[in-house]
Amino acid sequence: MLFTENVLVALSGLKANIMRSLLTMLGIIIGIASVIAIMTVGNSITLIVNSTMQGLGANNIQVAIMQKTDDEGEESGMNYGGYARDLTDEDLITKDMLKALTDEYKDDIKYVMLTEQVGDYYSTSKVSQNGKDAKVQIVGYNKDYMEFNDKEVLGGRSFITQDYKEGKAVCMVSDKLVERLYKGDNDAVIGTEIEVVSDDGTFNDFYVVGVYKYVAESLSFGESDNPKTEVLVPLNTARKINHTANKGFEYFMLVTSVNTDNNTFVTKVRDFFNVNFYSRNDAFEIAAVSMDSMMDSLNTMISMIKLALSVIAGISLVVGGIGVMNIMLVSITERTKEIGTRKALGATNASIRLQFITESVVICVIGGIIGIVLGVGLGILAVKLMGYDAVVSVSSVVIAVGFSMAIGIFFGYYPANKAAKLNPIDALRYE
Repeated sequence: MLFTENVLVALSGLKANIMRSLLTMLGIIIGIASVIAIMTVGNSITLIVNSTMQGLGANNIQVAIMQKTDDEGEESGMNYGGYARDLTDEDLITKDMLKALTDEYKDDIKYVMLTEQVGDYYSTSKVSQNGKDAKVQIVGYNKDYMEFNDKEVLGGRSFITQDYKEGKAVCMVSDKLVERLYKGDNDAVIGTEIEVVSDDGTFNDFYVVGVYKYVAESLSFGESDNPKTEVLVPLNTARKINHTANKGFEYFMLVTSVNTDNNTFVTKVRDFFNVNFYSRNDAFEIAAVSMDSMMDSLNTMISMIKLALSVIAGISLVVGGIGVMNIMLVSITERTKEIGTRKALGATNASIRLQFITESVVICVIGGIIGIVLGVGLGILAVKLMGYDAVVSVSSVVIAVGFSMAIGIFFGYYPANKAAKLNPIDALRYE
């Protein structure tokens, strides 16, 4: 009952001095709003990154050639001026190496995914039709890659074994390209020949065998009416265009079986190549990393950034707490006679202390609630502006309310204790 009365007294006091109360709460509001907004954006980015990585395959292992490094520096092919030498054809991962790997670990490897891009990633080729252009990028995939990604075919067909083996000049185009150049009529493009013109003026002709459904990248910001989509071709077709048909690969991706422990298998793959094929290579070795470890690293990094930003934002909470302490000391000075009267009528030190701590907590909790609403709103707005769905952390909201109460108790205790220790006679004589 006493607690309820204290809350009502605190609320009536806030209502009597609305402007002073809002200014007192300002530090709390800004601090809580900043922390909640940071947590909302951070949680949303974490979810986006995780969903993107999951889309690439949580049980994937990326394998690539890298410069040798160890504590010996130059003895490992590394010097302080840069790479010891450029990558040559002899350093590349060959088809024989891949076959040896799959033969050795046939129970652990489900897919070996190979890809090759025609032209630079940042360059843009185009397909023209009916006075319009569609931005494209020619990308070659092997059979395993296409089977693993399992793109939705909206018309025509996917590639067949003969297309992959012979490197035929066939392709699949996106529904976005068909929508832009052929008014969405899949039948109008399937079975026809398209010309892909690159930035440097070179061109390649392909026979369209199918149309696939375009899916925007998870980390893309906004959606263009003319996005750059892939013209899918068999891997050997892309390698013929790039004149790399007889060369090896700089990287590839493995998809492991369900029962394979990726963390252990990564080491096996790395050791297999480095012991059997790269032990005598003076400058390069094979690196392998699992998507699981990459996800863990990214999540750890995002969590550290969120923590650092939250600590910085939390400084304003301390400032706000000092503001609450200051206003409580002013309030005690203004109500010294009231305190004296209450003590003369039999109020105990504990009841006086509880009254002022309750007022401090009420101020901080109200400020915290306003900060939560503001922070959630700002966080959702920021994530929406990036083009994603916001994820509000319920736990961070609960923690924020609890932290607001803790600030009220911590910074309200000193003024409350000072009020409780006032001498009733001196308090009644105070002018």
